[in-house]
Amino acid sequence: MLVFWNKKLVFLSVPKTGTTAIEAALAPVADMVIANPPELKHAPVYRYNRFFRPMFERACNRDDMELMAVMREPVSWLASWYRYRRRDSMRGHRNSTHDVSFDEFVQEYMKGDKKAPFANVGSQAKFLEPRPNGVQVDHLFRYEDQPKMLAFLEARLDQKITLERRNSSPSMPLDLPEATLAKLRRKCAAEFELYESLS
Repeated sequence: MLVFWNKKLVFLSVPKTGTTAIEAALAPVADMVIANPPELKHAPVYRYNRFFRPMFERACNRDDMELMAVMREPVSWLASWYRYRRRDSMRGHRNSTHDVSFDEFVQEYMKGDKKAPFANVGSQAKFLEPRPNGVQVDHLFRYEDQPKMLAFLEARLDQKITLERRNSSPSMPLDLPEATLAKLRRKCAAEFELYESLS
C-alpha cells in the first residue's frame, strides 16, 4: 500500500497485479509505504476501511482520500498465482503447485472454503468490494491496460513514471479446457463481471 497524502490518493496493492513494480517506482515519492507484513501491504478495501481510514480521519482530520487499484483478467490472475507457486523455492511447500496441472489448480480454487492450501489465493472481487459506509475504489484499472493506469498516476502525481519488471513468475503456456473455463465463469461470476465492467 502506498499513501500520497498531499495528492489525496491511496494505492491498494492487489496481489499478482504488478504492484511490486509500481511500488518500487513510486515508494520514493510516497508519504507512507506499507511494505510488511503482507496482511497490511496487501490490505483490501475492508481492511483499509477498518484500520487506515479511521486513523486518517481521527488523527489527521482527513476524510477525502481516494482509493486506486489494479485488477487483472481473472484467468490470467489465477495463472500468475499458479506460476508463482511453482517456482523452485516452493518445492515441498504445502502451497506448491509443482505436482498439479493448471486445470487441477483452477478446479481446486473453485471449491470455495474447502480448497487445498495451494489454491487458497483469495478473490480480487472480494479484495475490491465496496463497504456499506460508501468506501470504495475510486479509480480501478485493468492490469492489461498499463498506459491508462500510468497516465492517471503521472497526471495525479505530476511526474513521469517508468516501471521495471519485478517479481515476475516463470513463463509457461497455460490453457484451460472449455468446460473448466465455463465452470470458472459461472462459479466466480463476480470476478469476471467486475473486470468486464472496466473500460
